[in-house]
Amino acid sequence: MEFEYWWLIGFPLFFGLGWLAARIDIKHLLTESRALPRSYFKGLNFLLNEQPDKAIEAFIEVVKVDPETVELHYALGSLFRRRGEYDRAIRMHQNLIDRADLSADQRLAALFELGQDYLKAGILDRAEEVFNRFREGPLSAEARSFLLEIYQAEKEWQKAIDMAAKIESAPSESRARDVAHFYCELAAFDATHSRPDDARRHLESALEVNRKCVRASLQLGDLERSLGNTGRAIENWKRIESQDPAYLALAAQRLLDVFRETGRLEEGLTLLSGHLERFPSLDLLDTVFQYTLDVKGAEAAYTLVRDELRRNPTLLGLDRLLEAQIAGASSPDRRRDLELVKNLVHSHARRLARYRCDNCGFRARQFHWHCPACGGWETYPPRRSEEFDLAP
Repeated sequence: MEFEYWWLIGFPLFFGLGWLAARIDIKHLLTESRALPRSYFKGLNFLLNEQPDKAIEAFIEVVKVDPETVELHYALGSLFRRRGEYDRAIRMHQNLIDRADLSADQRLAALFELGQDYLKAGILDRAEEVFNRFREGPLSAEARSFLLEIYQAEKEWQKAIDMAAKIESAPSESRARDVAHFYCELAAFDATHSRPDDARRHLESALEVNRKCVRASLQLGDLERSLGNTGRAIENWKRIESQDPAYLALAAQRLLDVFRETGRLEEGLTLLSGHLERFPSLDLLDTVFQYTLDVKGAEAAYTLVRDELRRNPTLLGLDRLLEAQIAGASSPDRRRDLELVKNLVHSHARRLARYRCDNCGFRARQFHWHCPACGGWETYPPRRSEEFDLAP
């Protein structure tokens, strides 16, 4: 390939054109930046330094100077919503929607933001009305998720089931666990309104959706017991071992009550003692301990807790061990000494005897199927926090 001398002329020309284009872009950028108020850059700086309150004040100044900044209205509305100032967020997005110069896409975007404002503010009927307008289209997936959240908050469980089915039609979306709990909620409502057949149908649907739904087995057992079918009740509660043995503690009290009512308490204690040995649990230990103490006496209860402490040392176990020793104490002085130690241990054990949500970390004294903080279903492991913090 021969070298062409005219290329020597072309190279400087190409470099010159590139330099000229860069200069034009820089001038355009500088012109645009000079057109923006200083408050805009102050607001950005506050945002970068995680100072949203000052950023909002700066952006409000920009909006006053230049009301045409649509994107800034969106940003301000979102900031208000994050701060919990839902009234200001609603006004900001409502003003955008009312503007005549907004394009159709911009108006829809503002309406979608307004729906989120209503949802956070707890104005669920208006939020539902807004998101129903987005059930089809590019924002349908997000709108359906918000509608599902609304139906759960309103306890419209059948609507929640129907909406979850539409969400599940999308790839990589599975709501089986949540839907099973929706059926359990319907069953609980039917059971309290003396509709056992409807309750049983909903619980069977829950198990069809999610065969490992422990809550459905618990409620089915409760339903059968209320109808006098103790054998079926025990079968349903025993099924939990194959679903998830960690939840056996939730059925322990139920099982022992039924076994005692049918004159088979010894059989029930043997069954749960075997579960305790294979699947250690503080709640299960507590239930078995109380029944052992009442039925077999302090010595048997002491032996039970001592053996469990050797396997799984916990403060709650120590608390129960001291309780057994107090019950079997031979002298008043020894009982007083043991009670003093037990009170100290008990005060610390109570702080650790809480359930903890795996999703948000919220702690509660009571077990919840539905986290009151983050709204997650079945996010509470059926174990006290001490079992995670102290147990080896």
